[in-house]
Amino acid sequence: MTVQLPFEQPHLLQPPPVLRGLQDQGAIHRVRTRVGHEAWLVTGYAYVRDLLADDRLGRSHPDPDRAARTGESVLFGGPMGDFDTERADHARMRALLQPQFSPKRMRAFRPRVEELTTRLLDRLTSPADLHEALAVPLPILVICELLGVPYEDRGQFRAWSQAAGDVLDRDRSNQGLADLFEYGRRLVARKRERPGDDFISRLCAEGVPDEEVAMMAMFMLFAGHETTVVAIGMGALWLLTHPDQHRALVDDPALLTSAVEEMLRAPDKGGGGIPRYARVDIELDGVTIRAGELVLLDTGAANHDADAFRDPDRFEVGRQGTAHLTFGHGAHYCLGAPLARIELQAVFSQLVPRFPAMRLAVPVEELRVRTDVLTGGLVELPVEW
Repeated sequence: MTVQLPFEQPHLLQPPPVLRGLQDQGAIHRVRTRVGHEAWLVTGYAYVRDLLADDRLGRSHPDPDRAARTGESVLFGGPMGDFDTERADHARMRALLQPQFSPKRMRAFRPRVEELTTRLLDRLTSPADLHEALAVPLPILVICELLGVPYEDRGQFRAWSQAAGDVLDRDRSNQGLADLFEYGRRLVARKRERPGDDFISRLCAEGVPDEEVAMMAMFMLFAGHETTVVAIGMGALWLLTHPDQHRALVDDPALLTSAVEEMLRAPDKGGGGIPRYARVDIELDGVTIRAGELVLLDTGAANHDADAFRDPDRFEVGRQGTAHLTFGHGAHYCLGAPLARIELQAVFSQLVPRFPAMRLAVPVEELRVRTDVLTGGLVELPVEW
């Protein structure tokens, strides 16, 4: 039986019932995506983890125009890259980007992230929209400094990023991506003339072609702020809707590291997963995935697999044990994971002790999430104290 994936969540803090029902039935399921294409949805932790590192799956497709899609976004809605050179291209890209996120570089950058967080929190007054006051500006400030992107351009590039991530309108997504890359080209030209101590300037100095620098920089700009905006907002929401866990973190700041990991694990919005295409036929849990078929690796469901996590639907800031899969696994593990963790730790190491009485200003049922863009996330997060 083929099941239509849900794309509207009935409750922010609970997975859609249809997905929980599927997970109870097994680890892999035949489903239809938002645009009606058939795919395999993998929900079991062990299978998702293994497949994330399995080179029999990839992001490219030998016939991209006929490949199944998850949505209309040109970024992640369908195949990406060249089927014949994908592995080599990916290895080269990671070799160029990995040094930019080295432990040494990230440690040196941490104090600046903490300083930017402090400045934003100094301006916070009750009542406030924590989404607009903190979750949105901090990741933008951080990624601008890291990449060497002017902060005053944030309105433009955020609008282009959200257009590029539109899962409903492919023309809008195409135009947003084109605008974003054209902006990247202008930045690269500027850095060639006036280099600085930043991501784009360093890639230029290493002899990377302009088009490639622009492409990598704009992908980093998109991924480096949109996903972290969502993580900060949802992390705050989990704390504010679980007063016992909020109090535990107030009382014991040493729980910060595990609390941040739990904030990364807890969301399970449903509606899809990380898209991959089978490069060859794959036998998995009694089914055959044919070469070319779309496979959705649902890390959210995997992070709530009862075989991997004790009481998986409970939010527990002191949780220890199995590592979540939010940043992926294997060769495609998110390069920006260390930076995202630094930002989340900076936020909650300051927000929690400075505003221990913070609470939601509206019932959680009134909060809205974005369902039209790849990253999702809250529309607003009204709080008071």
